[in-house]
Amino acid sequence: MTDWTWLVPLPVVVPLSAAGLALALYRRPTLQRIVSVVALVIVVIVSAALLVLADDGPLVVDVGGWAAPVGIDLVADRLSALMLTVSATVTLCVLLYSLAQGQEDDEESAPISIFHPTYLVLTAGVANAFLSGDLFNIYVGFEILLAASFVLLTLGGTRERIRAGTIYVVVALLSSILFLVALASIYAATGTVNLAQLAIRLPEIDPGVRLVLQVLLILAFAIKAAVFPLSAWLPDSYPTAPAPVTAVFAGLLTKVGVYAIIRTQTLLFPEGRLDDALMWAALATMVVGILGAVAQDDIKRLLSFTLVSHIGYMVFGIALSTDAGWTAAIYYVVHHITVQTALFLVVGLVERAGGSTSLTKLGGLAKLAPLLAILFFVPAMNLSGIPPLSGFLGKFGLLEAGVQVGTPLAYVLVVGSVVTSLLTLYALVKAWNKAFWQVPEEERPPVRLPFGMVGPAAALIVFGLGLTVAAGPLYAYTQRAADALTERTPYVEAVLPDGKRGKGVSVEVTEEAAHGGEGGEVGTDAADTTGSAPDAAVRTDVAEVGG
Repeated sequence: MTDWTWLVPLPVVVPLSAAGLALALYRRPTLQRIVSVVALVIVVIVSAALLVLADDGPLVVDVGGWAAPVGIDLVADRLSALMLTVSATVTLCVLLYSLAQGQEDDEESAPISIFHPTYLVLTAGVANAFLSGDLFNIYVGFEILLAASFVLLTLGGTRERIRAGTIYVVVALLSSILFLVALASIYAATGTVNLAQLAIRLPEIDPGVRLVLQVLLILAFAIKAAVFPLSAWLPDSYPTAPAPVTAVFAGLLTKVGVYAIIRTQTLLFPEGRLDDALMWAALATMVVGILGAVAQDDIKRLLSFTLVSHIGYMVFGIALSTDAGWTAAIYYVVHHITVQTALFLVVGLVERAGGSTSLTKLGGLAKLAPLLAILFFVPAMNLSGIPPLSGFLGKFGLLEAGVQVGTPLAYVLVVGSVVTSLLTLYALVKAWNKAFWQVPEEERPPVRLPFGMVGPAAALIVFGLGLTVAAGPLYAYTQRAADALTERTPYVEAVLPDGKRGKGVSVEVTEEAAHGGEGGEVGTDAADTTGSAPDAAVRTDVAEVGG
């Protein structure tokens, strides 16, 4: 069988290398653009290849030739490969949009030379977080994101952007501190931060200690994912940035936090002891977020609040802790990355056509730019969950999973989800009506929308519609990803094959351990799971395990 594991590090290595090259070419903007586009095209192709290859089992690479648990692994399984593919597609479209915006604005308000290396570093950070098989390396990915996103958020150096960037970085640093405390506590309790080895060792420690560790991780990731009540920073931070930056932030950064919650909840804490708390958090996130959106008169802030609100749907699926819940949550993450990014790109065009994002100052754009009206309407309806679009399919899957659980709290979440969806429709129809149909305060001449900006936005909208057309195969893929997450054994065996887990260690997950039984045996004593130093040869084999 052909060894394709050499593809696994490329989504991290290629953009990082391209970032260094782009920085060296800061006096050659044309070459910078070429380097950035080529790098992201390569990442899209590699991610798509990993999406196909990972369906046969996780692909694992030992960084530096040091095998786990001593070294750090990069792991491409179904979930991480799917997230990589969607994020790479989104980042490429946003980059093309930003390049066209820069040409239209003569680079005055568009990304300056530092944009390209920073954007590529951000892309590498996202990929590193998705691929990492080590908790500390996930932390490194988050810190790469923090550094790059702070630079992007404050591009232009205006007072509003610096203020928003300061709020963002303070909150992000708080999350990072919590994550570091969690890492230190986990290492003190288990002697490892390798995800696969933690799946073996965590069930063997005191249940109270395990709960504290879970709470620390959930808090750190909930801040990054903007889960209520840890979401107040987002609506004040995102709207001040340039349209391409806001779009990529809205599409990706919070989803990295959601991904981290999914990965740790399934692999490290499958007993679901915080499920009820997560359900309440999901309900509050949905309701408070959408009520904030309804109250907004600025379209960027309105979309920022809908972003917070719809994080609640993902947390709802996670909190159900069932295969159906995980499946629907993963599908909804893919849908939301695409649609939310597309909407923010379209809002950038709305601002260009109408001169503002304030709904009280906009109006008449349907007559001046009918194509723009369509470009906003389609993803807005998709986000609202209008049948048969992907937003409806994702929400229907979540509602069905909630009904299957059948608890009173699950039914409360089902009702809350429906109400939130209706209020989302109301908020977006209100925005569309004010921006495109109401009579403007003053007459404006017809506007010309740059094709270079319309094209990437339209491509993302079509991609979102493709999630509807290909809903069957995609949902089946997310179901297989969810099955592998709940089974856990394929992931652990891929990272820690025979001879690396320690003598006599088993990775079979017993029913008792998987559902929170105290003392559930997942392996032998922790002392037997220390693993061994790497052999002289580097292990980069495709792990042929069942999923």
